[in-house]
Amino acid sequence: MQSHRQSRRRVWGALAVSAVIAFVGCSSDGKKTADGTSAPTSPAGTDAPGTSATPGTDGGTGDTLGCGLANGEKATGDPIVLGAVVGATGPADFSSASQGAQAYFDCVNANGGINGRPIEYKVEDDGWDPEKAVTVAKKLVEDDNVVGMVGSTSFVECAANADYYAEQGVAVIAGVGVPRECFFSSNIAPVNQGPRLSGIGAAQYAKEQGAKTMACIANVIPNFGGWVCQGIEAWGKENGVEVKSFNGQADLSDGETIMQQALAINPDAIVVVEAGPGVSGYLKIAEKLGATVKFYGPTSAYDKAFPDAVGEHWFGKFPAEIEFNTMDSTGPDNTLWQAVMAKYGPDAPIDSFSQGGFLSAKIAVDALLKLDPAKIDRESVTAAFIGVADYSSDLVCGKWSFGEGDHHNANHTGRIVELTADGGWKVAKDCFDIPDPEVADLIG
Repeated sequence: MQSHRQSRRRVWGALAVSAVIAFVGCSSDGKKTADGTSAPTSPAGTDAPGTSATPGTDGGTGDTLGCGLANGEKATGDPIVLGAVVGATGPADFSSASQGAQAYFDCVNANGGINGRPIEYKVEDDGWDPEKAVTVAKKLVEDDNVVGMVGSTSFVECAANADYYAEQGVAVIAGVGVPRECFFSSNIAPVNQGPRLSGIGAAQYAKEQGAKTMACIANVIPNFGGWVCQGIEAWGKENGVEVKSFNGQADLSDGETIMQQALAINPDAIVVVEAGPGVSGYLKIAEKLGATVKFYGPTSAYDKAFPDAVGEHWFGKFPAEIEFNTMDSTGPDNTLWQAVMAKYGPDAPIDSFSQGGFLSAKIAVDALLKLDPAKIDRESVTAAFIGVADYSSDLVCGKWSFGEGDHHNANHTGRIVELTADGGWKVAKDCFDIPDPEVADLIG
């Protein structure tokens, strides 16, 4: 079987060099490629495997990780079914968050589950197809009877299924939300910031470095590219920065034309708000054109594969805004994420969206552990998820809440990292609030 690393490098390379990956027609967008070390342990669209821990001599699992009840006893009761919809096949694989969630659930199941009941995690692949996204969501909700959704990441499913989840009373703690609908839906709350805030965070940092005029480059996918660049434009008007937007095709087929148009306005800075391969692709085009303007990027560029994909020309020259903590940070949750992935997801990608999936799973588990295990159903789980408030984790700068209402964007504080001269990443600016006018209603 071809390795996960090889498949992801092909995605990066294709977009960076010739943009040969064709975009599947859809109504919204998402992101990101992982750093990808090898193939996933379980394909999306199949039932997730059970715990892989080896039973200990005491009848437990012998697990010493602090997941869930942290008692080292394998859960054997009636399963609690949770689900996720991801875009695993299509232009790129965005199943990393669900793999992070799966690893944590496996660890929880090896440590007593939800007061004795194991979590059964079912992940479905929408193939970047809105119609398929509807079909697989109905399968999870009506056939598999999931009590909640955790760790979903898709370009298309929020727009396709937001109203359906509300009608069915299903709450979604998304691992990674991307299009606008993921953040403006009553029953969906992502743990990440989303591309709009990530782009504004990058633009804010560019302003601090002296930029007074900017170009925003994104794509024409509805409620993604335009929404993101409009956010940077709105921020610019409030902060004395002139911003002009240039939205091209998602497959970069017109990438050189878009880059030439952006360079023609002679901006002080260019913010490229794309999925990681798109950022890499546009930077390679800029290098080819001899551009000397400063470039900035979103969280999707923060990936161990990115430096190789973009090349040494950009080492020491490219900052990006990140939505979670750095992957080598030493806080308790990030340290647990590292240990959980090493034990329960050794073949899964290690990237920022895996962090998001892990965090969404941890939030869900902590909410479920407060319920009577004999009375866990969709109604009680939905109430528990929506009731999560002021959740603290070193993976995010601020506290996370689900909450009621139709707007959920609790993660709106980020960091800036920068490519180093040796091709690594370093923190250039720690936690700061991202001043998106669209989240003003969420900031007390």
